[in-house]
Amino acid sequence: MMDGAMPTPQTPRIVFGEIGHRRLAPRLHAFVARAFYLQLPLVSLSEHQNQAGQIRAGNWVWGLNRPALLQVMDRDHGDGGPCLAWARQQLKAAGLDDLVDGEIWLSCLPRMLGYTFKPVSFWFCENRQGQTLAIIAEVNNTFGDRHVYLLDCRSGGSQFGYRSGQTLVCQKAFYVSPFFPVSGEYQFRFRRGELGQRDLARIEYRDPEPVLLTHMSGMVRRLDHFSGLRAALSQPLFSLGVILQIHWHALVLWLKKVPLVARPAP
Repeated sequence: MMDGAMPTPQTPRIVFGEIGHRRLAPRLHAFVARAFYLQLPLVSLSEHQNQAGQIRAGNWVWGLNRPALLQVMDRDHGDGGPCLAWARQQLKAAGLDDLVDGEIWLSCLPRMLGYTFKPVSFWFCENRQGQTLAIIAEVNNTFGDRHVYLLDCRSGGSQFGYRSGQTLVCQKAFYVSPFFPVSGEYQFRFRRGELGQRDLARIEYRDPEPVLLTHMSGMVRRLDHFSGLRAALSQPLFSLGVILQIHWHALVLWLKKVPLVARPAP
C-alpha cells in the first residue's frame, strides 16, 4: 500500500433486488428469485481490526466476524484467514497491490441462522480516487471447492479503472455445475451503484456461443438496523433457500434430460 491519507471512510451497504439465471442451451431454462446481498468496505472497517488482523464490526443486526442476524465471516471467504489480508495477498500476487491504495469492497451473500452458501462473491478493489482497478471473483461449488478469478480492470484499454458496462473476460478454470464442462470463457459486466442507485453484476458463460446468463442486481441502501431487519424479517430462510433452489433447479434440468458432465479428478 502507498503512503498517504485514505479517502473518506465508507459505510456498509445492502442491495435489495434479485438473482437470475437463464440457460440457453441445450435446453432453455430460466428463473429469477428475490434476493439481497451485502457490500462491506473492508478498509474503512479495518479500524476495528484486532492484532491477528481480523475485523470485528457491526451490531446485532449485521456483523463481520461477530454474532448477528446477517453475518459475514472470514472463514467463508479466501483461505479462511483475515479477509482483508487475503484480498491484499491476491492483489500482490497479480502485481496490483501498489495501485490499489483505496477501498476494498466485499460484495456477498450473508450467513443467516448459522448457514451460508455463496455461489459467487466479488471484491471490488479501488484506488484513492475511487476507481475500480481490480475485481476478485470468488466462486464456490456445491462440492466444497473454491476458485478465484482476478480481473484486471485496466485490460481492454481502460487505464483509469473500470468503466460501467465494460466487459472483462477470463477462461473458465473451475467445475461449478454438473451440467457444464470446464471449458469456454466468462464475460463479466458490472454497474457499481452508489446509495439510491441500481447495482448490477452480470456473468455470461460462452462455450463458444452464449449458453448461460446470470445476474445479481438491485437498489443500494445503507446497511443499518432498519434495512438489515427488513432483509432478515422478509427472508428469514434466505441463506438456506439459496442451496435449496440450486438443487431444485438441478433436478429440473435433469428431468429435462440435460446431459451430465463428470467432475474432473482432483
